Amino acid sequence: MNSQIEPSVLMPDVQSTLDERHITIQRVGIRQVKQPMLLQLADGSVQATIAEWTFTVMLPAHEKGTHMSRFMALLNTWRNRPMTAESFRAMALEMLPLLHAEKGDITATFPYFINKKAPVSGVESLMDYQVTWVARAEGQQAVVEQTMLVPVMSLCPCSKAISEYGAHNQRSHVTVSVVAEQHYELDDLIRRIEAQGSCELWGLLKRTDEKYVTERSYDNPKFVEDLVRDVAAVFQKLPGVVRYRVEAENFESIHNHSAYAVVEG
Repeated sequence: MNSQIEPSVLMPDVQSTLDERHITIQRVGIRQVKQPMLLQLADGSVQATIAEWTFTVMLPAHEKGTHMSRFMALLNTWRNRPMTAESFRAMALEMLPLLHAEKGDITATFPYFINKKAPVSGVESLMDYQVTWVARAEGQQAVVEQTMLVPVMSLCPCSKAISEYGAHNQRSHVTVSVVAEQHYELDDLIRRIEAQGSCELWGLLKRTDEKYVTERSYDNPKFVEDLVRDVAAVFQKLPGVVRYRVEAENFESIHNHSAYAVVEG
């Protein structure tokens, strides 16, 4: 007997056995995987963040199971490579032959940081945004959808119109999902979205900046309907956009509920 045979050679591959129920599983894999992630920025620098990952593939009706460990093996090979949306797409295409799958998805949700200067004082601070990349691969093709949750300030036009002084305002979340045939940097997309609020937000403000924010929002009131329409108008004009979804939620300061609107195009 050959004592040098690896133990794995003697172990059955149960996942690859025949399943007699003949039911296709559209998505099977792993989720809630938290791992460090490196992002390649447009200026050549690299930003470190932490992403929550989901990996799934379609499982044919005749196969009993997929090889779950291969998802983690794939992630380990990519973990130290600076990522772009294009390399994320390549990762999804690499997953299919590794899992012997015809279709599969990869999702990564992570905080993304932009260093911003306050509008008057110029003091610098980081602003965080939640970003989600979804790569959907089938055969030799893969499409990446980018989703950005961008907080802005909104001031109520009605409150301003009916009040002798002041107007109620709130922080709003504008969430945009976009699929485009050409690449757009996250900074570029986020700044386009921020510009449509009554005023954008900063991590750190001095008193002169607070005065600017207060007056800027008062001069630029917007309903939640205005927010989604104005953002949608921006994405309608971007070259190469295949589809988009704009969602806005105003966390009302005078109500215990939110105002909400969605535009798809």
